[in-house]
Amino acid sequence: MPRLGSAQRWAAAAGRWGCRLLALLLLLVPGPCGASEITFELPDNAKQCFYEDITQGTKCTLEFQVITGGHYDVDCRLEDPDGNVLYKEMKKQYDSFTFTASKNGTYKFCFSNEFSTFTHKTVYFDFQVGEDPPLFPSENRVSALTQMESACVSIHEALKSVIDYQTHFRLREAQGRSRAEDLNTRVAYWSVGEALILLVVSIGQVFLLKSFFSDKRTTTTRVGS
Repeated sequence: MPRLGSAQRWAAAAGRWGCRLLALLLLLVPGPCGASEITFELPDNAKQCFYEDITQGTKCTLEFQVITGGHYDVDCRLEDPDGNVLYKEMKKQYDSFTFTASKNGTYKFCFSNEFSTFTHKTVYFDFQVGEDPPLFPSENRVSALTQMESACVSIHEALKSVIDYQTHFRLREAQGRSRAEDLNTRVAYWSVGEALILLVVSIGQVFLLKSFFSDKRTTTTRVGS
């Protein structure tokens, strides 16, 4: 039976370790948790509410940002199942609020654009309920985490941070694009207005200069004796 050379043995070992590492990295991708991440349109003079069932003692975080529209501000209000106000801000561009549910029930948070008469808004919010489960549960575990498992946990946390940064920069990019498009529209209208004013002034100057050089005919009338 032919023996494998050293290079072949190293290639086979690398392939086995590569498969194991790939399977491990698939476990590191942050999975879905109790979170709602929505981008929606909020018309002028409108109010939009959302509801979430939360158990007592659960830590929650509400984060929102206005992407487009007007002065990029909106009213936000958060209430517990009894109607008590936990958070209330007026005309905020972005904010984040963290709280721990004091009772079981349906919590309500609303975004209002009722103060705006003709400008609609685009609002993004992320409502996180609870925390992500540990990558390696501690139940039925005797030994501590190995060096590989500790590294996996660190990479997992780093990936979650990368996802948060990507979301943040996507929102900033969308907001910057909206501002640029709005500025471009205003510049275009201003340019058209300047062109029309220049055309009217030019025509007026032509008629004014023409009136200076035109012959004025005078009529004389004889009065008979």
